[in-house]
This record gives sequence, C-alpha cells and structure tokens, in this order.
Amino acid sequence: MRLVLLGPPGAGKGTQASAIVSKYSIPHISTGDIFRANIKNGTELGKQVEAYMKKGLLVPDELVVSIVKDRLTKEDCKEGFLLDGFPRTVNQAEALDKELKDMNLKLDRVINIEVGKEILIERAIGRRICKNCGATYHVKFSPPKVENTCDKCGGELYQRDDDKAETVEKRIEVYQEQTKPLIDYYKEKDLLLNIDGTKSIEEIFYDIVASLEGDF
Repeated sequence: MRLVLLGPPGAGKGTQASAIVSKYSIPHISTGDIFRANIKNGTELGKQVEAYMKKGLLVPDELVVSIVKDRLTKEDCKEGFLLDGFPRTVNQAEALDKELKDMNLKLDRVINIEVGKEILIERAIGRRICKNCGATYHVKFSPPKVENTCDKCGGELYQRDDDKAETVEKRIEVYQEQTKPLIDYYKEKDLLLNIDGTKSIEEIFYDIVASLEGDF
C-alpha cells in the first residue's frame, strides 16, 4: 500500500503514522528524518541539504524529490510506504507522480486528517514539557498531578515557544495556504480520504483502516 499522510500541525499525524506502518508493515518515510539521516551519514545529498539549512533557506523541490526518490528505491519500500511531510506543494506532488510513474508505481491513497484551527490551537497552547526528562502533559487533557511539576521526575514543566497561540496560529495558516491546493490536487485524482481528526486516537485509526480496506 503506497500512501501519503496529510494534516495540519497538531493533528496527531505522528501517532496515526506509527499505527499505520505497524498494521501494514510498510516504512514510515518522513522527509525530516531523511534529511537528518543523510546529514548524519555525510552523504552528498546530506551535504547539499545542510548547506541550505545552514543559510536558513528552504531545501529546493528538486533536491527534496531526489532524496525521496532515492529512499523509495530501497528494499523495504517494495511492498509500499507511508510518506509523511512530503509532498507539501502541488509542484512536489507532480514531481512525485512523475518519479513513481518512471518506477511503474502509483499512489493508492492520500489520507488527510482534518482538525479545525480552534481545536489545534487549544491542543497546542495547553501542552507542557518537562525541562528535565522531556515528558509531555496537557493542562486540560492530561494534566500533571501537581501543577507545573512532572509526575515522573519532579522536574519543572514549561511551554515551548512553538506552542504559544500566535506561533501556532501562524503555522496553521501557512499549512492551510500551502496545502489547500495540494488537497484539491489529490481530490481531483480521486485519491483523497478525509478523516475526522477530532475523535479519539483509536476511533481515528479505525476510520483510516476502514476507509483504506473499503477500497482494497
């Protein structure tokens, strides 16, 4: 099964990605992970990526596509894959289609986890992290037993800058602006599965599996 996973920041993509790859025994391909691995291993692609990142520039589409293509040729992708974080734009989606066609492959489905902006902001701004051990809490959904104190190690909890309302709102707006055309692109190709991301983790996964297996 060859899948793409879409969803705004805070939609719970990471949790669902883990469950999907476990159920279908396919690799989870995250462009961020690929970048880090190539940089760590000192590959030619990694050096190019690092040069852009050090300058604070976005990695060009051609380079991102080259890295993803290289990853898709690996043995563990023979039975399928789950792409996460790529494609981000219609240009990247078109490039991916071309590369897959050259490999005599095509996408099966694009899973789009939908969550409204207000809920995403509420999820993010309530998140607290332990300064000591990194454990995660939420002031509303999973609060610590003692306010601002980690249950596990007694460390102080704090709010990341990334989780402050104005930052979260901006990230969501950027995602929606960039991704709306991409969602329309896959909808026109009849590949899009819209999934309600406001349900429980278990219910969301059930809906994803039911939608996928209803097609195969």
